[in-house]
Amino acid sequence: MATPTLRQLEYLVTVVDTGSFTRAAEQLHVTQPALSHQIRALEAALGGPLLERLPRSVRLTPTGRAVLPHARAALAEADRLQAVARRATGLEEGELEVAAVYSVSLGILPPVLRAWRRRHPGVRIRLREYAHADRLQEAMAAGRADLAVGPAPEGWEGPIRELGVEEFTVVLAADDPLAADGSSAADDPLVADGPSGASVPLGALADRAWVHYAPDNGLADLLDQACARAGFHPRAAVRAEQTSAAPLLAAAGLGPALVPADIIPPHFDGLLLRPDPPIRRTLTAYTRTRPDPLTVAFAELLAQRARINPPVRIP
Repeated sequence: MATPTLRQLEYLVTVVDTGSFTRAAEQLHVTQPALSHQIRALEAALGGPLLERLPRSVRLTPTGRAVLPHARAALAEADRLQAVARRATGLEEGELEVAAVYSVSLGILPPVLRAWRRRHPGVRIRLREYAHADRLQEAMAAGRADLAVGPAPEGWEGPIRELGVEEFTVVLAADDPLAADGSSAADDPLVADGPSGASVPLGALADRAWVHYAPDNGLADLLDQACARAGFHPRAAVRAEQTSAAPLLAAAGLGPALVPADIIPPHFDGLLLRPDPPIRRTLTAYTRTRPDPLTVAFAELLAQRARINPPVRIP
């Protein structure tokens, strides 16, 4: 049995409301034979006559009277669906699914999400977080989000937008011997804006036990690779499951940590040093296909508000 179409339901309702096939055809801008054909197709789909033709009007059959309220409801729901789509296109309402690696959701997204809520209060953001850039890319490929924010994906065929180059900083306890003047980072008025200007070769920390990351965290790979380039493998004093815990544990004296500079909280009381040579990674926003207006608007706001590189004082 064929499924009734919205067009057929619209024809039925119009015939009933106008009381005439002739007037209904004029209102719908179709020929009367075409209208009659669609009504017969609807009756065949529903298994019985819906209208009885009278000399000067039409009359609903018992089946027609049962069907008519549902036909009106289906048309009203279709109108509501179109209105929602129009409002979403106009950035008035809808839902956007954003995926990000942990460090991005900590340091970069909060101000962007705050600005988005002020501009588009009717559009909900659903955030999905991933510990590793590979898991993020897999999730995007599987259609679990509309837009991903993280390190540049490898072999990605969809649109990619560069947001900036993220700097990493070495975190130590404020009273660490490497503190040149014995002062803590809390004494530096620019700590809230980024790491201090002093630098340290990673090789100088080869004999330290590090605040490392859990093996499934992408920053664990990044730390291992950076230390390998410096000629050593970092011993782990502790492995942090949460990215946000690493700088706090390092400031508590458990060992050095390598963290994105943009996740350092304001009024941080640890020592911040630039790794020498610098450690950086490019952050991007990417989608599977040509993005819809909501996704485009969010990507534009990311490009404007994402605080990828906090200001750094040059000594």
